[in-house]
Amino acid sequence: MTMLADDPTAAALLAAVPCYPVPSMGRSPGLDALRSSRAGHGLAVGADGAMLIVRRPWLALDAPLAPPFAAHLPYGSIGEPRAELRCGRVPGEHLAAVLDHFRAALPNEAAAFILWNEATAEFVVHFPQIDEATPTRLVYRPPACEPGWHVVCDMHSHGRGPAYFSATDDADDAHATKISLVVGRLDHPAGPVMAARLCAGGMFLAVPRSPFSGDSPCSLTSPSATSFPPPSTIARSASSSWDAVETAPRC
Repeated sequence: MTMLADDPTAAALLAAVPCYPVPSMGRSPGLDALRSSRAGHGLAVGADGAMLIVRRPWLALDAPLAPPFAAHLPYGSIGEPRAELRCGRVPGEHLAAVLDHFRAALPNEAAAFILWNEATAEFVVHFPQIDEATPTRLVYRPPACEPGWHVVCDMHSHGRGPAYFSATDDADDAHATKISLVVGRLDHPAGPVMAARLCAGGMFLAVPRSPFSGDSPCSLTSPSATSFPPPSTIARSASSSWDAVETAPRC
């Protein structure tokens, strides 16, 4: 077998994030193993483009990275986009508890995490240690998860201000795999608003609908950062449990 790199560090990195050409006939055992894995990260390259494949105990994501190539390649298809919450959607009462906590912190910003246990399928809300909180600034510490627990949602508020992702948020989210949410306009008579995005592979992907079950007490806004692929692309996935049904404006 040909070595992809003669440097041990480079070889380890390539092994951690492998790239598989899709065969035009038959199957690729390596690609099948990545797609069925509990946790993994890699790329599929086909005649119709390239696909980022991310697997976590709570997430199965196949996100297109590029359109079909102009060159002829003797490869097969990368397949359909997929964005599936393996853990299922978060119970709506957890969102209600987080919003109550955010309102109690006004006029300051606040934070919360939604954690999921892969053995028990339990969701819990974790309120982190806050190092600094003002109406315009928030410094908080992410949880140190015990084995079997995973961060699904990282949430913070903008108090009475709008919901958007700042440059600081972009830097914090760049190397994480999670759903990032910002809630704003917490004291508005019409109800709060929530910006949401899926962070994976260094990309910020549009969330097709709220990750919380039931009617959402927040209107869902488009993320301020450029997202790829667009929501309609992920929404085409028939296997996704996180579909493109419109979020209720408010309850």
